[in-house]
Amino acid sequence: MDYPIGVIDSGVGGLTVARELMRQLPKENLIYVGDTLRCPYGPRPEEEVVEYTWDMVNFLLEKNIKMLVIACNTATAFTLEELKQKLDIPVVGVIEPGARAAIKTTKTNHIGVLGTEGTIRSNAYRKALKNINSELEIEGLACPTFAPMVEKGVISGQLAHQVVKEALKPLENWKQMDTLILGCTHYPLIKSVIEEVVGDQVDVINSGDETAREISAILGFKRKLYEGTRPVSHQFYATGDTHLFMKIANMWLQRPVTEVGRIKFGQSHSI
Repeated sequence: MDYPIGVIDSGVGGLTVARELMRQLPKENLIYVGDTLRCPYGPRPEEEVVEYTWDMVNFLLEKNIKMLVIACNTATAFTLEELKQKLDIPVVGVIEPGARAAIKTTKTNHIGVLGTEGTIRSNAYRKALKNINSELEIEGLACPTFAPMVEKGVISGQLAHQVVKEALKPLENWKQMDTLILGCTHYPLIKSVIEEVVGDQVDVINSGDETAREISAILGFKRKLYEGTRPVSHQFYATGDTHLFMKIANMWLQRPVTEVGRIKFGQSHSI
């Protein structure tokens, strides 16, 4: 089926999911929307996150997408069930795939979750993990400094290391933890820094890999995978600084992104 897959995020973090989608489904077209102007979503009240998420969803529905990927943990926590009920296309979030990947990895049954304030407050990962294995020990830590740092393009170097080291100090008390979920799609952009701080004894889980596998399986089952030969064409939109978005996209996706459309919700938009 030659319709695009829609991907939404509060900012640039969802590019970590988009990159894996491009790798696993190289024939599929993606339309990516990052709400960079209103990022981060983590500190915002639930009703605001729901409103902003619907802004992006309605924009993508006009593009005749065949599937919606909520590449934002906070938006997944607050809107996934509502979107599944109200949309007639498949909707996938990043929390359940990330939880399944962590359960496959852990040997001590002690799992940590890093996320935004909203994601940690929602207990969405705890619920998803406990639904699969009620005996798990789960610790959650909000890292409100991470997403804004990534949105500014600071993803390596001394400053990034200092910010991560300070934020992760509480992990020193999580003695039995052997698996750590990056419960925000911004965090894989600083995964190498996080791994340096937590050490080799902890496996750091990027839910993007598992999410992409789930998307592939769903599209295959519903016979919606594209099987033709037309050239691939991805579209990118942001509500804030398109030049910074393009810089981060080119660096992270490792492929040329030459144009980013600017969206002002409630007005016309073009690319």
